[in-house]
Amino acid sequence: MALADEEPMTNQMNSPNSPNSPNSPETGGAAEGATGPTGGRDRRSRLKRPGLAALASLTVVAAVAGAAPGAGAAPAATPGKPQLKLIAASNSVTLTRYEWDAGVQLQLGTYVSVDNAPLEFQVTRKSYKDPIVAKQILRDGKTTKTKTLPAGTVDDFSGLKGFLEVSVKNAAGEEVATSDGNFCPNNASGRIRPDAPATNHYPQSCPTNPWTLGSVWGVEKGWATNTTNWDYDKTVDLPVGEYTAEVGVAKKYRDLFGIPDDRPTIKVTVREETEEGEGAGAGLTTSKSSSSSAHHGGGHGGGNAAPSAPAGQPAQDNHHYGPRGADAPTPPELSYALQDRGLANHLGDGTGHTDGSRIAPALKAAPKRPTGKAGAPANTPKPDLRSLPAWDIAITDGEDGDVAGKDYLAFSANVWNAGPAPLVVDGFRKPGADLMDAYQYFYDADGKQVGYTPTGTMEWDPREGHEHWHFTDFASYRLLSEDQTKEVRSGKEAFCLANTDAVDYTVKNANWHPENTDLSTACGSQDAISVREVLDVGSGDTYTQYRPGQSFDVTDLPNGTYYIQVIANPENRLQETNHKNNIALRKVILGGDPGKRTVQVPPHELVDAK
Repeated sequence: MALADEEPMTNQMNSPNSPNSPNSPETGGAAEGATGPTGGRDRRSRLKRPGLAALASLTVVAAVAGAAPGAGAAPAATPGKPQLKLIAASNSVTLTRYEWDAGVQLQLGTYVSVDNAPLEFQVTRKSYKDPIVAKQILRDGKTTKTKTLPAGTVDDFSGLKGFLEVSVKNAAGEEVATSDGNFCPNNASGRIRPDAPATNHYPQSCPTNPWTLGSVWGVEKGWATNTTNWDYDKTVDLPVGEYTAEVGVAKKYRDLFGIPDDRPTIKVTVREETEEGEGAGAGLTTSKSSSSSAHHGGGHGGGNAAPSAPAGQPAQDNHHYGPRGADAPTPPELSYALQDRGLANHLGDGTGHTDGSRIAPALKAAPKRPTGKAGAPANTPKPDLRSLPAWDIAITDGEDGDVAGKDYLAFSANVWNAGPAPLVVDGFRKPGADLMDAYQYFYDADGKQVGYTPTGTMEWDPREGHEHWHFTDFASYRLLSEDQTKEVRSGKEAFCLANTDAVDYTVKNANWHPENTDLSTACGSQDAISVREVLDVGSGDTYTQYRPGQSFDVTDLPNGTYYIQVIANPENRLQETNHKNNIALRKVILGGDPGKRTVQVPPHELVDAK
């Protein structure tokens, strides 16, 4: 199998050579400490798992790859064409099986190393009516070429489909398990040579939002990226014992990218952790505080006190069970190095809870509220806010603050910024005031502030699980009748803005490393006198709809067809480039009887995200 014929580079996207992108990888990439979004902010359980210290073991990777410190660049190859190789960071790993789990995650510590040129892909779809297309971007000096990958290599934005092949054998040499997996180039990565770019300018995750429109995947030259995908829905049932795992790259990808047929073998020890925290198997004992793991969610989650944990599972703080907050499959970008070091706890509104791999710095508002005449020069770049169709739709019997015995229609929603400018809103509080005065700021093409305008207020939300400042009138939700003339209105209109989801990183001026992915720093504390909230270009803000006021009471509605309407900037308080693309609709069909209502969610064009 070969790549398609070369095509001219026509899509508008950030590149190492583009003035809209972070620094070129040849000059060190983005600034240290940059952060990036991933699929949302649900509260998740914090199970203690002895993860693989992936990045810490990259010194082993360097040796395996044959690029010892000081060895310099890789041997000469075709200019602009990356050289890929599957390598293992270690000859052995220990996996922990928990008595309440059905199996183990195959964290085997294998990496794809990249040399000679960066590995880069642009993955897009024109609309939800069109299939997803992946193109490899080949850069040779000032020349940029694209090659379309064959059909079947991608079916979503989470990575190359069926890239890895894993075979696990027991001590008797019998094959007891097989697995395959997608490959997200934006997974946990690190350098394999000291002369490689110091920082990674590519995004730090592969998006999993079902409404993603465009993504950029990449690995710097001289770097290696972890091939392990953390997926709670895809464990392998291995009893306590000793095994040997063989890992390889599927033939179609070896042919596609010229990858050698190397198949590292790794000794695997499986041990068990009981409810008391005692490890079993191979004489091992494990403590529940040795390391941590992260569940990923789908947006702003609640901070409810957790109900009783499943049998055999320790009680968890702020864990939400049920349709509105059930654990979602974890995206492949989870950083196992930070997980092992105890830095990746869970998503939510607590300190340092971002996407499981980064801690977002606090954003600083302007030192004082603006003065002078409000406004901005003509042709000043502005954001373009757009709504995505609702998803994660379910019937529930209510949450805290809801009326017991009623039926509620819960859903998730996202508003994103298509650019070309970020949405920047500052709030300033008068001494003793309950509200902050909000201002929208405008910047020229060089990033210099050139204007401002008053844009409503910010309010403190004291509910557990929020406890931060919300910008009012950012979005609104309505449930419309089939003829779209009658409506039930959700009470949710105030939001803390944060970049939870990479919706389209191919739009002009997309920021691949937005800072405010963490609610605890993006939205301020109760005693704050000023707050800055930002929705960056290319990113969206997801709210999962299981907080009070974030759902529709459908108890007395007749069965039939309805539409969930998501409206961005409903009062037009915010200035943006286009106000005509602010509404998205999602069809739902209500059925059943009171107390036993049902909902059917037809696909939206090619997207079947219920």
